[in-house]
Amino acid sequence: MPIGPARMPLLDHLGELRRRLTIVVVTVLIATLVMYFATPVIIDLLTDPIKPFVPEGKFYLGTALGGFTTRFTIALRTALVMASPMIVWQILAFFLPALKPNERRWVVPTVIMATVLFFVGMTFCYFFIVPPAFEWLTGEVDAIATTWAMLDDYVGTEMLLMIGFGVAFELPLIVFYLAVFHIVPYASFRAAWRYIYVVLIVVSASITPDASPITMLLMFAVMVSLYELSLFVTRFVILAREGKKGLKTKGVSLFADDE
Repeated sequence: MPIGPARMPLLDHLGELRRRLTIVVVTVLIATLVMYFATPVIIDLLTDPIKPFVPEGKFYLGTALGGFTTRFTIALRTALVMASPMIVWQILAFFLPALKPNERRWVVPTVIMATVLFFVGMTFCYFFIVPPAFEWLTGEVDAIATTWAMLDDYVGTEMLLMIGFGVAFELPLIVFYLAVFHIVPYASFRAAWRYIYVVLIVVSASITPDASPITMLLMFAVMVSLYELSLFVTRFVILAREGKKGLKTKGVSLFADDE
């Protein structure tokens, strides 16, 4: 998509912002409409891993508007997820003219990697986190009451859980850029691992919507693994670019070594 010039009058900047917001809104509305008619298929996919933990595998809706509101909510969330690469690009493209050429070359790879990591996180959650999480949750309900599986509640919780894992999988990208460009030195990441683990526990508890210890611990285990993996890759990249001295470099300005 076209990138505007770096210097424009204020009104032209506002016009550019309005144009990109219009593209985002129209795209999301069209995607929502398409996803609305595809919601039966989407709901089948979403409920497949949790049906074994629901009595007779049946879901219910309790209101006359439940069908429409549930379908619209699922369609909107799905549309936002599917359109997220385009939304991120529109946001970055608005600021791209202000970046230097050596800074611009990192934008497209960043968008691609962020998109890949987000969808990998959602897929990982769908196959490996959702089943044990709902097994524990429904088990807690069965211990004190009869499960009345409301479709909007179950699917809504599952989608929020998947989005949370998608966001969590962005951690390697964040750590990589902070360390490779010496915003936060690699040595600091390595030395402060105890404090970072505590922060990851807090983050894991905050972004898991079901508040179950099983989900939180699984999220924490994944985030720790991603953190350590990102440091491993970062160490390899820094050694290849700068040698061992790069691992001890103090924080400097972003992209300083590219100028």
